[in-house]
Amino acid sequence: MSTATPVQTGSHVIQNLPWKWGVQGKIFIIGGLGFMFDAWDVLLNAFIFPLLKDEWGLTPGQLGLLATMNIVGMAIGAIVLSSLADVYGRKKIFTYCLLAFSILSLLSAAAPNYEVFLLLRFLTGIGLGGTIPVDYAIVGEFTPAKVRGRVLTAMDAWWPVGGTICGLVAAFLTAQGIQNWRYQLLFMVLPALLVVWVRRGIPESPMYLQRRGREPEARAVIDDLIARTGTPPQQYTIDEPADVEKLSVTSAADKVRQLWAFSARRTFVSWMLFASVLFVYYGALIWLPSILRSDPQYSEYLAFMVTVGVTAVGIPAVLASAFLVDWFGRKPVIMGSAVLTAITLVLFAVYLDVPAAAKFWVLSFGIVIEFCIPAIYAYVSELYPTELRASGFGWASSMSRVSAAIVPLAFGAWLFPQLGYVGTFIFATGFLVVSAVLMMVLTPETKGKEIH
Repeated sequence: MSTATPVQTGSHVIQNLPWKWGVQGKIFIIGGLGFMFDAWDVLLNAFIFPLLKDEWGLTPGQLGLLATMNIVGMAIGAIVLSSLADVYGRKKIFTYCLLAFSILSLLSAAAPNYEVFLLLRFLTGIGLGGTIPVDYAIVGEFTPAKVRGRVLTAMDAWWPVGGTICGLVAAFLTAQGIQNWRYQLLFMVLPALLVVWVRRGIPESPMYLQRRGREPEARAVIDDLIARTGTPPQQYTIDEPADVEKLSVTSAADKVRQLWAFSARRTFVSWMLFASVLFVYYGALIWLPSILRSDPQYSEYLAFMVTVGVTAVGIPAVLASAFLVDWFGRKPVIMGSAVLTAITLVLFAVYLDVPAAAKFWVLSFGIVIEFCIPAIYAYVSELYPTELRASGFGWASSMSRVSAAIVPLAFGAWLFPQLGYVGTFIFATGFLVVSAVLMMVLTPETKGKEIH
């Protein structure tokens, strides 16, 4: 007696297609470019703040408020825009986030005074804040399960690429004698607008379409993926649709409740991982130029180039991490790299007065932190189902923005005056290690598992 082969679901088909650079790889590249501009914009503060201070006579408090408002905007954008992506679709928000960021950055370059610039940088942060959770959601939902960990981890390679380009542009303009922060913003906006145009050609996520009961559109996208990857035509059923919700303040609050109801452990660990790893990364990277410039053994140019080096060495580290998460699993890579991050950053502080040793340890930090961050991004994006994925990642991402927003105050006013550089970095990296330990105990490994 023969047994009929069960018909697969659309989600199962998508996650078992072969990976093709001309198909899923195109979405990976276009999605990653948005992530690149996130890094470019965040690290831009380190290079334009001295120029803003000179032009408008800003106080340290005004500069700190500028950094904080930009990051607070990103936190709001991560929450609001990721929720919009779960309700109204990935593609629209995927495009509109970067469009809003580009237009507002262009307006920022023409700001006549500090107050207008402060408002525009806050609004720019909102537009940019949605890029990471929405980009990860759409890339993950197009990627086959067997390479998803590798692909989502490799997404983070766009961060050091963006940071490195930002530093190189700043160094180039400085070398040309162009001490104008407006030009640095314009250098960032022009390629961003090009990426906005390219994003229009990306299809809507078929997983989202299925969950919204839009069967004809979902089948059209899935059938196109099957044909373009060279897979034989096959029968499949469409996943059951989820309840369609209207977006409101009440529904946004309910989304948070849904995340914690789905899994309090996963949500708690996700928030802790994001908050701790970006607290360390932003704290070190934003403070590196100030730390090095305060030491007579480092010139201003060398301080900037060391910062660029920290981001540049992270590129091969991200690519290596992309393979390690599929070989060893997400959790071992996060745990191991968290410990190494703590060791290297503390040793940098210990050997700050020995430039050769300090540069070695800070570049080592740049490598190991980029094993950790992309693995966390990939891991968290796999912990939630389709209807919660963008908002789950978005809320976790917003925790990183919150922690980054308090970095100027935490490092400058609380930790460093009391603990010095060594004690400050022990405290910051200890936060990360504790978060990784909680992950090892409380949440499951996602290596090789399908998402739904």
